[in-house]
Amino acid sequence: MDKFMQAAIDEARLGRKEGGIPIGSVLVRNGEIVAKGHNKRVQEDNPIKHGEMDCLNNAGRQRTYRDTVIYSTLMPCFMCAGTIVQFKIPKVIVGESRTFDGAREFMESHGVEVIDLDLDECVQMMEEFIEAEPTLWNEDIMEL
Repeated sequence: MDKFMQAAIDEARLGRKEGGIPIGSVLVRNGEIVAKGHNKRVQEDNPIKHGEMDCLNNAGRQRTYRDTVIYSTLMPCFMCAGTIVQFKIPKVIVGESRTFDGAREFMESHGVEVIDLDLDECVQMMEEFIEAEPTLWNEDIMEL
């Protein structure tokens, strides 16, 4: 397991332990973690605190993102993908997209390289969450 994806998975598990949605993210530059985050929509009652948004918020002000890679346990949604495109993050490495296909084509159409690792661990984590909390999941992806 890639250590950066493992860090994102650890963030996702922390989010679930806090009663939230198990999606984690890590921002990396030059082989070092710049910031970590996880979905905090439930914990902070904040509709835009997705895993990637929390991670980027935790990164604080950066001069540039063009030399970074963002890892996420789940394919980013359009909101997070829009931020990735806006910040010109060139590469996204995703744990899985089976449970949510997100905005891959949108990111790729804007020059972002998207790598989907299709990790069973990430799929299982989301499937368990979706089965246990279908209403919360549907709220998160705006399918109510």
